[in-house]
Amino acid sequence: MQILLLLFILMPIAEIALLLQVGDMIGGWNTVGLIIVTAFVGAYLVRQEGLSTLQKAQQKMANNEVPGKEMMEGLMLVIAGVLLVTPGFITDIIGFLFVLPFSRQLMAGQLAKHMTVRAVQGGNQSFYYSNTQQRPGNEGDPIEGEYTDTTRTDESKRLDR
Repeated sequence: MQILLLLFILMPIAEIALLLQVGDMIGGWNTVGLIIVTAFVGAYLVRQEGLSTLQKAQQKMANNEVPGKEMMEGLMLVIAGVLLVTPGFITDIIGFLFVLPFSRQLMAGQLAKHMTVRAVQGGNQSFYYSNTQQRPGNEGDPIEGEYTDTTRTDESKRLDR
């Protein structure tokens, strides 16, 4: 949480400092134009890559495969879209790293090593992610149990009769 707070404080300061430096070098209006161009180019790339990733996911689902990597890439594309339309050069660099296929696939592969996708077959098909890092005494298997509501008062028990 402290890291996130620092990120939200330091990132805008760094972005403003960089924007001022670039504005001094190429001029204010040129800097604004560059920010607008990167937003439009980024939005176009996110759309193209998003459609490509969606098609790959649909093909995997048609073959009864779990599209885990495609889901991860889709999430990265959403983050990239937000970063690319946010004014600033640092967010644009990170956003373009998330959009470009070679870097996105590399990062998605690294993230996938730490995640497990499990499919539960039945009446409804559902997917969930779980962290694969093992804790002492944890074999990675789900723990089954029963739940009893002990918060009910005597009055609510009488109403059930």
